[in-house]
Amino acid sequence: MKPLTLAAVTSVFLAAGATAAQAQQLVYPQGYVGGDAMFWELDPEGPADSRDSVGLRVNGGLQFNDYLAVEGHLGGGGSDGAVELDSLVGLYAKGILPVSQEFRLYGLAGMTEVDSDVDSESGFSYGAGAEFDVAPNVSLGADYIRYLDEDQYTFDAASVGVRYRF
Repeated sequence: MKPLTLAAVTSVFLAAGATAAQAQQLVYPQGYVGGDAMFWELDPEGPADSRDSVGLRVNGGLQFNDYLAVEGHLGGGGSDGAVELDSLVGLYAKGILPVSQEFRLYGLAGMTEVDSDVDSESGFSYGAGAEFDVAPNVSLGADYIRYLDEDQYTFDAASVGVRYRF
């Protein structure tokens, strides 16, 4: 190949790469919203029985790049006779590990306030989950979060749902 042709081909590839990199940068920050079925459990310390039920959770966030997002949760509902979940409100930092183009693992850490007809507490929360893209802007996800870890009880939830990125 002649040097001039090699230089022209190299220039085209470099320009295409720079354009692709710029296009990827324009995607972020990227917002998302979702809805989940939330299987929660209130587990008191000592001999008392744990309470569990199913509620609903809405989440949304802003993803800054492939690895970092900020996410909020708003949930509620579900009753186990003695305990009814009135609301759950939280804000979390989300660390993301892209495993493939369509599959991501993530961890959450932040603060949550949980209100029930028994008690109202707030505290540090942490958890982990996974997402799998089923369409260009739609993913299915599941996570497990320890919303509260108090002296008297723990409040955990496993959630399964769908997310839409815009």
